[in-house]
Amino acid sequence: MSMSRRALMGAAAAAGLASPALIRPALAQRAWPDKPIRMVLGFAPGGVGDFTARLIAPKISEILGQPIVIDNRPGAGGIVSAEAVARSAPDGYTLLLLTTTNSTASALYEKLPYDVLKDFAPVARIATFDHVLLTGENSRFKTLEDVLAAAKAKPGSINLGSIAVGNAQHLGAELFKTMAGVDMTIVTYRSTPDLVNATSTGEIDIASEILGPVLSQIEGKRVRPLAMTSAERYPLLPNVPTANEKAVPGYVVGSWNGLAAPAGTPRAIIEKLQGAVKQAMADEATRKKLLDVGVQPAVTGPEEFADFILSENRRWAAIIERAKIPKQ
Repeated sequence: MSMSRRALMGAAAAAGLASPALIRPALAQRAWPDKPIRMVLGFAPGGVGDFTARLIAPKISEILGQPIVIDNRPGAGGIVSAEAVARSAPDGYTLLLLTTTNSTASALYEKLPYDVLKDFAPVARIATFDHVLLTGENSRFKTLEDVLAAAKAKPGSINLGSIAVGNAQHLGAELFKTMAGVDMTIVTYRSTPDLVNATSTGEIDIASEILGPVLSQIEGKRVRPLAMTSAERYPLLPNVPTANEKAVPGYVVGSWNGLAAPAGTPRAIIEKLQGAVKQAMADEATRKKLLDVGVQPAVTGPEEFADFILSENRRWAAIIERAKIPKQ
């Protein structure tokens, strides 16, 4: 086990080791779980992340024998939900759906009311969400190389859209501009529908977004994918190249989610939870439903997820520094 992994997993267990009298006698008296489990989400209902949680929650519930209650707590880019779970009892009954936003927030904000590396016990990464670079269906740009050529010929003339500020889509757009070596104007929108409308009408030239929310717009021919930003082509869009293939070698950006518990949650509970997640995500019907909405199943164990969170924090911190985005 690497030192970084030891550090994160050790911190996650520290609270439980510090006060065994508070947790372990109760666990010895009854098997976990013996009541409903709350899964806290840092965003509103309706998005692809919410869909993923609501799809797998019943499967996990069936395996564990207790209901999984989805608790949407949007606010402050996921900070509200993360703080609530970090302060919850480490008894396995309050869980957090960690996302890329938790890693970007750690790099973007000077001070948070929690430490994502110390205040949570990683359970399992669940899935990854590929990003896509889009243009309008009737756009003059046929390839990503066309866009870059136009941007180089007339610096500042190309508008690149994304939603919000500080999320993976926006930071991915900033990184794209930097790695491609072009001067583009980043334009942010409040929502995916606003972004899609601006792209389809030609208000902006290209857009950076998670694939899932725009798949139906691609199928409806309102927008057209120029390139995926993942390491490999998406299975349902085999003819869409990745930016990494040719246009911008080395450019790979995506989102993810995973399950975490408050630091100090007993190892036996973490392992039982991870086993339930793994079993739920092995269901072929579930996997197909996820792929159909742009989500790639990508389950890991607790240690692998701990390492992944550490690497993501460092990666997004480097991206923010490279793009010269000031901390908030």
